[in-house]
Amino acid sequence: MAKGKVLVVGGTGYIGRRLVEASLRQGHETFVLQRPEICFDIDKIQTLLALKKKGARVVEGSFSDHRSLVQAVKMADVVICPMSGLHFRTHNLLLQLKLVEAIKEAGNIKRFLPSEFGMDLARMKDHLKPGNVTVHEKMEVRNAIEDANIPFTYISANCLAGYFVGSLSQLGTLVPPKDNLTIYGDGNVKVVYVDDDDVATYTIKTIDDPRTLNKTLYIRPPENILSQRELIGIWEKLIGKELNKKSISGQELLDMKGDVDYVTQVIICRVYHIFIDGCLTNFKVAEDEEASKLYPEVNYKRMDEFLKIYIPN
Repeated sequence: MAKGKVLVVGGTGYIGRRLVEASLRQGHETFVLQRPEICFDIDKIQTLLALKKKGARVVEGSFSDHRSLVQAVKMADVVICPMSGLHFRTHNLLLQLKLVEAIKEAGNIKRFLPSEFGMDLARMKDHLKPGNVTVHEKMEVRNAIEDANIPFTYISANCLAGYFVGSLSQLGTLVPPKDNLTIYGDGNVKVVYVDDDDVATYTIKTIDDPRTLNKTLYIRPPENILSQRELIGIWEKLIGKELNKKSISGQELLDMKGDVDYVTQVIICRVYHIFIDGCLTNFKVAEDEEASKLYPEVNYKRMDEFLKIYIPN
């Protein structure tokens, strides 16, 4: 069966560039949308040029130019939009509504994967304020997709390792603490950690797979379902040192919201649901909805291997 042509909108971003590379590796003709606003961002331009060298095709388009979006969409069979929903990076999730309109008009898209790549939104209706703004916006995009009868796949990638594992899930850092760390609750709630490149690999495998059409795909590699204490234990074994641990209760975590900025409040809400509520693992997933079961050929990265790169020289 011929490989579908893929358009990545947001292909120079953290997950986006990984999706472009995974798409190329898996043999898809791959397009990256070049939006006017990145032309003054040297890092994004260099990323775009690097992807072009690897075989990606660059197509110009803008959310402020509907016709250009339609033309870009018509070049592909599949559209993936990994736009950031993280408030400390960029937060433009509702721009996807314009992309939905372009896909609807073009009429040729066989699959749309919107910006999800985190928790399963359908299970997050009680998400705490102000963290619930991301949930509401992503659900608005979902509703628009389904109202337009656009074929879709939603990717629930859980905790991206680059954000949650390198830091041992600490607030305010993306690298492991040297001496002291915080444990949320008793630290025994199970969490799903996924290597960022594996997220891209699994995502691209879904796009021509009829088993994932109009479904949510959960990326839950079984050996990466770990508690925070287990994750910390892996790190301590790697460095041969035990760190000083301080536990805070769920209420103490929420009380911190009164003393921090808006962005940190959003992050605290997310941490609460993951490490206190256990929102990533407090429900069952069928085998035909879980990535490592659907694609056993993928040798996913375990978290002990992921953490090795952080070991001090």
